[in-house]
Amino acid sequence: MKFIDVSGKYFNTIGGNDFSFFTDINEIVQEEPNDAYSPEILGMLAAIGIEKGKTFNPDAKLKKTLTEAVAVGNATARTIAFKPRMKVAYLNPGSAWFHPFVGGYEFLAQPGVRNLAARVLYSYNYTGVTPAMAIEMIGIGSQYVMATTDATGKPLEGARTYKIHLPPNIPAKDFWSFVAYDNQSRSELQTDQQFPSIGSKNKGIVINADGSVDVWFSPTAPKGHENNWVQTVPGRGWSVLLRLYGPEKSWFDKTWKPGELELQM
Repeated sequence: MKFIDVSGKYFNTIGGNDFSFFTDINEIVQEEPNDAYSPEILGMLAAIGIEKGKTFNPDAKLKKTLTEAVAVGNATARTIAFKPRMKVAYLNPGSAWFHPFVGGYEFLAQPGVRNLAARVLYSYNYTGVTPAMAIEMIGIGSQYVMATTDATGKPLEGARTYKIHLPPNIPAKDFWSFVAYDNQSRSELQTDQQFPSIGSKNKGIVINADGSVDVWFSPTAPKGHENNWVQTVPGRGWSVLLRLYGPEKSWFDKTWKPGELELQM
């Protein structure tokens, strides 16, 4: 097996939103053994001409249909992932923060029943899943919430300045962090900063006297708050993930919750 070091390199890991989506799937089917997938999935792919050992060569009509299907699927997934309609996804009523896991790491509406919208909510934005990311385990594993809008429900804009307040006793035994993402690519924002993130492990981060923390998101650092700032990009929509590693009881019983992203005038 050959391992390639990709540290410090730029590359695209996002699936195509055009007809290439299907040519990529065909490449995978040709490379992998059939028993890597369920007969159900392979049957659906066979129905559109993707079968192991056979050439995928749809006629003009089918290619047009599949191209339109990708566009509709992408728009549907984006809608679900960036503005969930599932009330249970939200941290609290009226909050912009929502959980990427609804129904656990298996995305179940009830035992044996998959919640397809919940699976899309997670899988459109993220890659890979483990139980430790979703199960309630005090002091172990991790927990996440995402926000795509500010306190008034408006989408986050790269040209604006936002402030968020984390109350004292942030419930992360190991560490906590914010990571900003580009809505279009669903990857981390590309800015002048090495990483579009900030957290408890950052050197020089300012902690308030009561143990709370204030963080700013904007194109340029607000004067006096340079150490607590994450850069955004004018003209690009963005979203943010709050990560808690070693989450503590106050997170699960909701006696602690993060503030909302407040637009600064």
